Amino acid sequence: MKIKVITVGKLKEKYLKEGIAEYQKRLQRFAKIDMIELADEKTPEKASEAENQEIMAKEGDRIWAKIGERDYVVVLAIEGKQLPSEKFSKVLQQAKLSGHGTLTFIIGGSLGLTDKIKKRADLLLSFGLLTLPHQLMRLVLMEQIYRAQMIEVGSPYHK
Repeated sequence: MKIKVITVGKLKEKYLKEGIAEYQKRLQRFAKIDMIELADEKTPEKASEAENQEIMAKEGDRIWAKIGERDYVVVLAIEGKQLPSEKFSKVLQQAKLSGHGTLTFIIGGSLGLTDKIKKRADLLLSFGLLTLPHQLMRLVLMEQIYRAQMIEVGSPYHK
């Protein structure tokens, strides 16, 4: 199994990098992890709606180019489904059993994602209504992917 995490923007914070690296290390026994950081567009301070849409479209094109045709795509979006960890684990298990060789997770930039990317999703997933920094979401996502794997193998980690 391969897991691909596509994110917009560069991760700068050392403590977040270290946390993500720890979960990547833990996940190695279950899957090959591919972290893909894509460039974000500079957003003018008082950007118009048209400018915002253009920025999202450029970022969306970069994301689109990294999605495989047979990938099972999970897009993080505030309007997505909220799942308990056990259900999230089952969804990932089902995706693997359905013949998807790659689970692809997408975290967009600060303006969000285009409808094109959201429509490509097999699952729109929300970790709640709170607004969290995109960089922190990477760490939260990696922990939840690890937790899902631990649930699948019956590990006490989840308790």
